Amino acid sequence: MNILFFLTPKSEVAYINEDDTLRQVLEKMEHHRYTAMPIINKKGEYVGTITEGDLLFSIKNEYSLNFRDAEKIPVSKIVRRLDNLPVHIDSNIEDLFLIATNQNFVPVIDDNHVFIGIVTRKEILQFFYEQCHNHNNPKSESN
Repeated sequence: MNILFFLTPKSEVAYINEDDTLRQVLEKMEHHRYTAMPIINKKGEYVGTITEGDLLFSIKNEYSLNFRDAEKIPVSKIVRRLDNLPVHIDSNIEDLFLIATNQNFVPVIDDNHVFIGIVTRKEILQFFYEQCHNHNNPKSESN
């Protein structure tokens, strides 16, 4: 099955630009109430994933700052513990399933490594639930 069926396109995804500041990242995460967001560079390529933990540990370990100072720190300077692995647009559902077992979303990139959207773990689980439900409870035809 083609993964485009599950894709949330980039235009509908909240993401971080690589040159966003720490303050901008905090505000975007708070606004969307996300704990992790993909990072995109100026070419539109997927760079990695930033998490609340990455931000907190950077603030604690690297910076003694107030909120105004957060406007001066680019997200590219923040050490990330772990990036969500991306998949290529031509990947299959099995690839998505394996990666989504460890990530709440899977970034999708094209052949030029340009970020085109995400597939959420929720979408994958709903698909498999519907497949199991439909397989176990086939609709009977009455006539």
